[in-house]
Amino acid sequence: MGLPASIVRPGLFKEKTDIFYKDVISGLKSVPKRLNSKYFYDAKGDQIFQEIMNCPEYYPTRCEMEIFSKKTAVLGDALIEGGGAFDLIELGAGDATKSSYLLKYLLDQKADFTYLPIDISENVISYLKNTLPVKLPGLKVNGLNGEYFDMLKHAERLSNRRKVVLFLGSNIGNMQLDEALNFCRLLREHLSEGDMVLMGFDLKKNPKTILAAYNDKDGITRRFNLNLLERINRELNADFHLSKFDHYPTYDTETGACRSYLISLEDQEVTIGQKEHIRFQKDEYIYMEISQKFTVLQAEQIAANAGFKTVNCIFDSKKWFLDAIWLAE
Repeated sequence: MGLPASIVRPGLFKEKTDIFYKDVISGLKSVPKRLNSKYFYDAKGDQIFQEIMNCPEYYPTRCEMEIFSKKTAVLGDALIEGGGAFDLIELGAGDATKSSYLLKYLLDQKADFTYLPIDISENVISYLKNTLPVKLPGLKVNGLNGEYFDMLKHAERLSNRRKVVLFLGSNIGNMQLDEALNFCRLLREHLSEGDMVLMGFDLKKNPKTILAAYNDKDGITRRFNLNLLERINRELNADFHLSKFDHYPTYDTETGACRSYLISLEDQEVTIGQKEHIRFQKDEYIYMEISQKFTVLQAEQIAANAGFKTVNCIFDSKKWFLDAIWLAE
């Protein structure tokens, strides 16, 4: 399905807009309706997410930051003990705030490593390549811009050194449990025996604590979800009325699935690109994202079923968050 002429953009931007358009139309024509959470992160979405991370209810970033800032030596020594020189590969590096603690410790220990941040954002990779060597003198940085597994293959071609992969922030929780296991199995296929993974898991806890993190009293998460409709309006020439949708999160204590929805407040029709007309019934929902929560046992089972051995479990002081260190067998 092509783009309407009114939103055609030249070159790469047009190609990305084409993909965005197709994904949005496919998602909104599916039953039930859904939107891909990766599209939350335009410039405004990034800004709102920074607000979320700083709001009192949103604990995951603070918990993992505590681990990286206060238990840096435990993390770093475990990676160094794997033996010899290595490539430290971070999937979805972002601004590398948490991993910078680890990078500094490894430099202080005179570990022989190269940092390979992987991110879909070219701006992020450029930022890291320019700023990290200034902040951390002596750091060797080789930024890789692209999809995770494409760039892991590229990293394998760059050197035959041991690989240590960071996947932080409980990004593994952005998948259903079966998808998370399949992701970890695919990750293992891209690694060799003796390689390591440092994986972040948000753990199950009081359900009120979890639900509040995705339904903060100031409505920041609500704005974050609605911003995707605003982005569709702006980039795909749509006419969503944001006041006709509301944000609704749920948390299932049994499965550990925290899900976010946008609910249509009335019968309505939305036009996208002058060509596609999407009908909503009153109270119909759009499934936006999942933030899966885990038990320690589930994390260990995922590791074992994906071909890894759990060698260390490192927690924050509240035991709300786990950074697990795995060895590829």
